[in-house]
Amino acid sequence: MILVIISERRTLWMVRGFIILMLASAISGKLQLQLLNFVLEKLVIGCAVAMAVALQSEFRRFLEQLGRGEFRQLFQPSRLAVPKSDSVIDEIVEAVKELSKNRIGALLILETSGPIDERDFSVPGVKLNAEVSKELIQTIFQPKTLLHDGATLIRGSRIVASGIILPLSGRTASRQLGTRHRAAMGITERVENCICVVVSEETGSISLAERGTLNRPLTITKLKESLEARFSPTVDREAVAPGLLSLGRRIRSQALALVSRLLGLPSTASRDKK
Repeated sequence: MILVIISERRTLWMVRGFIILMLASAISGKLQLQLLNFVLEKLVIGCAVAMAVALQSEFRRFLEQLGRGEFRQLFQPSRLAVPKSDSVIDEIVEAVKELSKNRIGALLILETSGPIDERDFSVPGVKLNAEVSKELIQTIFQPKTLLHDGATLIRGSRIVASGIILPLSGRTASRQLGTRHRAAMGITERVENCICVVVSEETGSISLAERGTLNRPLTITKLKESLEARFSPTVDREAVAPGLLSLGRRIRSQALALVSRLLGLPSTASRDKK
């Protein structure tokens, strides 16, 4: 139930696989297939331990929401991505391109659905509330500025704050990854509604972090395609809305059929025939 409440696609697939293993173990026990039942029981135990390790960030977020009293958010479906205009994406991509070319380290946090709670940051940073522009992003991360060491939060078409200190990921990472990469992994582990763009100071390589996973290295073209796909104003709505509508209609028709059977009333199909 906790894993279903967390409601992430990766989590749901793991739950389905775990349930299939449990059913196979129960069936093998009923059929008295002792060797197969022994192997499946050990697999179930091993998978339970592996899920607890792999989903520790999801469990931590679940417990944090319980501690904050955010009970409604636990049962709310994940919100659609907030679309960003092509000009905003272009400004971000151009800024990252110049920073990568000059090997200037950078860390950008892009909100995907709702606003991020400042309590998820170690240090909230300095408020800016400025329009997104490649010149401003490049200026913020210049080595001699006071805000270059922290992260910059982008909400919609505005730069909300800079100099934000993020929690580091507890996962063991490659030695090639610096503090910025671990911070990007850490905030995306804790917060579901954001992604991070990282520029390495040593190599100039570009990375994209989402849900604790780091995708690297990326070319400028690949970064732009990823951002456009993530913040497209139509893809998510077209993919989600028809599914929800059809699911609602199906549940309503099945509920009406069940009620009519219980009350002994003629079904809607028989009424249409009459």
